[in-house]
Amino acid sequence: MGSTRIVLLFGLLIGIFMLVGSFFGTYGIITALIFAALINVVSYFYSDKIVLAMYGAKEVSAHDYPKLHHVVERLAKKAKIPKPKVAVMQSATPNAFATGRNPKNAVVCATTGILNLLNENELEGVFAHEISHITNKDILVGTVAATIAGAIALIGRFAYFAGSSRDRGGNALMFLIFIIVAPLAAALVRMAISRQREYGADYSGAILSEKPLALASALQKISAGVKHHPLKSGSPATSHLFIVNPFAGESLIHLFLTHPPLEKRIERLKSIKV
Repeated sequence: MGSTRIVLLFGLLIGIFMLVGSFFGTYGIITALIFAALINVVSYFYSDKIVLAMYGAKEVSAHDYPKLHHVVERLAKKAKIPKPKVAVMQSATPNAFATGRNPKNAVVCATTGILNLLNENELEGVFAHEISHITNKDILVGTVAATIAGAIALIGRFAYFAGSSRDRGGNALMFLIFIIVAPLAAALVRMAISRQREYGADYSGAILSEKPLALASALQKISAGVKHHPLKSGSPATSHLFIVNPFAGESLIHLFLTHPPLEKRIERLKSIKV
C-alpha cells in the first residue's frame, strides 16, 4: 500500500509539473528542470559531507563508541549492506539520521542526546529505521521529489518575473496559480512523500530489528526530548533527514509536516507482528 501511494504521489507531482510547464513550452520545462536537477544532484552526491558539516558531526571510531558501532554493525549485517560510517553530533537534542547516496557511501549519525537517553534495544530500533532509509533508497527518492518540486517553484519564479515585466491583463488568476498555488501544491506533495517514506522506514526498521515496541518507545522518548531541547542550529530544510523533526513544529497542521504524527507511527508499530 505504501509503495502504491508513493507512485500516486509522484504521478500527482509530475502532473502539476507538466500542467504548469505546458504554459511555458518545452524550453521553459527543460530550463527549470535542468536548474533544479543541478542543485539537487550536487546535494545528492555530496549529501553526507554537506549534512555532517552543517551540524558539526564527526565520524567516530569503535574504540570511542563501542555500543553504537556494535548496534550499527549488527544491523548492517542483517540488512546485507556494508557497515555505514558512524558519526556523532554533539547536541542535547535526542535524534539520529542517515545520509549518503547509496549503501557504499552511507553514514548514520547519532546525537549525544540520543545516546544518553535510549537503552540498547531502543537504540537498535532507531538505527534499524535509519538503515532502512538506506536500503529503501529514500535519499534517492527524496532527491527526485525535490528536483521536480524545485522545478515547479522555478517555473513559478519565471512566471513572476515574466508577469512583472508586462501587463498581465486578464491572466491575473493564471499568474496567481503559477507563483503561489502550483509551488505550494508541489511542496505539499513532496512532504506527503516524505511522510510515506517515514512510515516505510518504521515498518522496515521494525522487521529488521524485530523490536517494533522498542522503536515505538524510542520515538516517544525522542519526541519528548525534542520538545525540551529543540535543535537551535541547522536548517529546517533538512528536518526530513532526522527520525523525528528536531525543530519541533508540532503546532503546524499535518499537511505541512515532513514526518507523520507520532501517535500514528506508534499505533502502526504496535500492530506489527514479528
